[in-house]
Amino acid sequence: MGRTTGRSADDTRRAVLTAAAVAIRTKGVHVSLDDIARQAGVSKGGLLYHFPSKEELILELVRDLLASFRASIEAHLDPQDTMPGGLARAYLRTLFAPAEEEARDAIAVMIQLMVIPEVAELARADARDLQAELGADGLSPEVLALVVSSADGVSAAPLWGAAVAGEEYPRLGRHLIELTRRPELWEDLHWDERPAHP
Repeated sequence: MGRTTGRSADDTRRAVLTAAAVAIRTKGVHVSLDDIARQAGVSKGGLLYHFPSKEELILELVRDLLASFRASIEAHLDPQDTMPGGLARAYLRTLFAPAEEEARDAIAVMIQLMVIPEVAELARADARDLQAELGADGLSPEVLALVVSSADGVSAAPLWGAAVAGEEYPRLGRHLIELTRRPELWEDLHWDERPAHP
């Protein structure tokens, strides 16, 4: 009941979540369950068997996207990297790796879904946790803010038509990673001690 022939329940749930992400990214947050079911190759009844409402489907999608992003960061950790900022470098590698188009697609979906209060609450809680982990990783707060804000901005830029193109994109990622490895530069970045206007 509610399954596509040859698929396990887990396979069907995964197909529906993947289809929901694609449909929301391409058609927007108001995409219908019929569209998502069609994209997943299941009946609407099959979709509702796994996710009893659109709200439940969206919240599960958000949890899945956040967990996948965290898993990608963990996969980019370098066990040989013992300098402060190893987690920040894994974060940067996740956003700048050429194969991580998936991470940028997830950002596009999350931005669209942030209009839903429950989604915004989940995303903010996850962001607070990640920020606390990054902050405890040994980088100067100023360098951490600089590299993370730069990476986040460049990753989200394609959503409004601006993008760093070609070889520039991974090069920028390498420069930001290098900045996290240059403690001699950190002491020059004390924003809270500098006047607002030079």
